[in-house]
Amino acid sequence: MPRKTNKAAAADTAVTPQIPAELLEQLIPGPVTPAQLEDIFQRFKKAFIERALGAEISQHLGYAPGQPKPQGVTNHRNGKSAKTVLTDTGALAIEVLRDRHRSFKPQLIAKHDRRFTDFDDKIVAMYARARWCARSRAFWPRCTRWKSRPISSAKSPMP
Repeated sequence: MPRKTNKAAAADTAVTPQIPAELLEQLIPGPVTPAQLEDIFQRFKKAFIERALGAEISQHLGYAPGQPKPQGVTNHRNGKSAKTVLTDTGALAIEVLRDRHRSFKPQLIAKHDRRFTDFDDKIVAMYARARWCARSRAFWPRCTRWKSRPISSAKSPMP
């Protein structure tokens, strides 16, 4: 198996998200018990899910919270609904944002879904997808140059 070049290793570390030490210090101020660690993970899952759902509704509406609505947009945020989802580690109470027209359909946890299992697998899949996108963005300019190359008439299948 060929070894990674320094350029490929640098690209891998550039894509890897770094967690600031201050955040880790807030999450884990000192030695923790397994129960405390599980509580930290539950709070992280809740924050992660709610943040992802917030990003989904911002994309759906076309503007971020606190920003003025774009002209012509009649739909807007309309509060939150409580929802309890079952994860691999137990029940988790989250708040799902609503929109005025009730047209928002969350992708992470769909409407009426109560189970959110394989959270870790979904996080790994999202991470892998982000890495693939970063690598394909590096490759794409070469691909588009190849597709836009001039084709000689001798190689053309059409007369």
